[in-house]
Amino acid sequence: MPKTQSNSITLGTRAADFVLPDAGGNLFTLAEFKDSPALLVAFISNRCPFVVLIREALAKFAGDYAGQGLAVVAINSNDAQAFPEETLERVGAEVKAYGYGFPYLKDASQSVAKAYGAACTPDFFLYDRERRLVYHGQFDDARPGNGKDVTGADLRAAVDAVLKGKDVGTTQVPSIGCNIKWTAGNEPSWFPTAA
Repeated sequence: MPKTQSNSITLGTRAADFVLPDAGGNLFTLAEFKDSPALLVAFISNRCPFVVLIREALAKFAGDYAGQGLAVVAINSNDAQAFPEETLERVGAEVKAYGYGFPYLKDASQSVAKAYGAACTPDFFLYDRERRLVYHGQFDDARPGNGKDVTGADLRAAVDAVLKGKDVGTTQVPSIGCNIKWTAGNEPSWFPTAA
């Protein structure tokens, strides 16, 4: 199964703004989450085996931290024309099927994925209260077929540190998953076109 690793993004980078819809027609912006001491922006997919493996645990993770100050927003940036499983309608179906208690938004233009430097699904960006990047790594070390339990341990440790006002640290294992399915001709300059 082809794998793509998350890009190296400088810690301290500010979260990019966005205006994206959910399947109910509601628009969300970065400012919606301004009162939360921590924000997780997760680029996910409806079809990628790496996301399919963790989606129930991701829903539970978000629920566990909902009352502790972590806001979560998920974004689907995959080409919905080439991959019909990635349409806005299917995004809405995923929310219902897996109990996502957080906004799951569609980035049809793929401009938000580019602004964040997102490369794969899942790709996790954790921000502190000032919306500076403090963690850009894996959910945990479970991968399709490796037999490891899905715990969210790495991301949980990072969120716990942020919510306690502690340093997350710079040793972070990149996320691995399916590459974002770029619309033909819309690939970012850093995307390997031979992939």
